[in-house]
Amino acid sequence: MGISNTIYVINLNIKVDMITPIATRLTKGSDLKKEIQRIVTQNQIEAGTIASCVGCVSKLSIRLAGANSTLTREEPFEIVSTMGTLTANHQHIHISVANAKGDVIGGHLLEGTIIDTTAELVVFRYSEMTFNREMDESTGYTELIVKTSSILNG
Repeated sequence: MGISNTIYVINLNIKVDMITPIATRLTKGSDLKKEIQRIVTQNQIEAGTIASCVGCVSKLSIRLAGANSTLTREEPFEIVSTMGTLTANHQHIHISVANAKGDVIGGHLLEGTIIDTTAELVVFRYSEMTFNREMDESTGYTELIVKTSSILNG
């Protein structure tokens, strides 16, 4: 018995123009969180995600798990992962970075995370969706609410 080379393609029937990629290069001294907020505002993003962000920071400011403590460190870090949901009023972003030893730390991205030499950022804007946040009494936090247009609802 040989290994099957079958390739499966799933047709999601999504129009290509429903997703708009926005790519930029951030430069030394830029505040990563503020730059993402600026991009959201400038591009009128009501529903978006971070597709990719690679680069380095000289100062890291994050909120750690449990939402009670923050961490600020000034040393060189490589950005190894950045993910987030973007709304017009709130950007929920997680970042992981590695130090010179390869140790990785991460948490909620806060203002004050400063780009060192560069960061290459790609954001996706979803034109047929709206993301909002509403208080969820069961978690005690504002949680994501997704609304889709009639095009996606059939």
